[in-house]
Amino acid sequence: MGVEYKGSRYRGWQRQRDNVLSVQQTLEEALSKVADSPVVLHCAGRTDSGVHACGQVVHFDTLAARSPKAWTMGANINLPHDISATWAKSMPAHFHARYKAVARRYRYVIYNDQIRPAHLGDQVTWNHRPLDVERMAEAAARLVGTHDFSAFRAGQCQAKSPIKTLHHLRVSRHGKMIVLDVRASAFLHHMVRNIAGVLMTIGAGERPVEWAGEVLASLDRRAGGVTAHPFGLYLVEVEYPAEFELPARFIGPHFLTGFESLAADDPAVIC
Repeated sequence: MGVEYKGSRYRGWQRQRDNVLSVQQTLEEALSKVADSPVVLHCAGRTDSGVHACGQVVHFDTLAARSPKAWTMGANINLPHDISATWAKSMPAHFHARYKAVARRYRYVIYNDQIRPAHLGDQVTWNHRPLDVERMAEAAARLVGTHDFSAFRAGQCQAKSPIKTLHHLRVSRHGKMIVLDVRASAFLHHMVRNIAGVLMTIGAGERPVEWAGEVLASLDRRAGGVTAHPFGLYLVEVEYPAEFELPARFIGPHFLTGFESLAADDPAVIC
């Protein structure tokens, strides 16, 4: 099943022991009503508190026989306004939403203006300092490739290895919005937010472009400065082998789909 959600009200994706509000628990309860039996979900990527998704993929095992439309519409009838099921499909038994994924893609959206926005306040990260996108893009290029990203890894990260491959890290401006678009095989905990923090510092002129590479080479999280806020972060796409034939949707978030320049080098974006 494809899922999108606004993460502002939730303590992240994962169900919590203290029963605080989570996306997983909310979606499991809705799907259990459709199945008329308990449903346990597995997701492609566990997002943090306040982080959003427009391309999350989940799977669950069930004996309930429902059509794809019935799963999707039934879930949405039982879900709150800030979570939506976007598609559903029966899959072969060897499919797994997390372990069969070959790449994940995030977008981090910055609202760059002296005045804080009254709209989209918890869906973008506001930065009042004038940011130089060219400097940010030049610094971003130093992080692309296969590296040890220990300097961009949260202390509580449970990944077995800090070595990850960034396939692309693009920086583009669209009016007041600056978008960081990053695709990798997998990510470390807080990795995108830590990258965003470094790039914004460089964009503000507080550090030289070379600092991005210096932070990377240090292998020390303390060298990288402050972790950026979660508000502007979106899981926008999860990729799988072609054999699974998962439905394709636009690359979000929704309020960016009208920016044709964002889609110029990205045929997967529908405007």
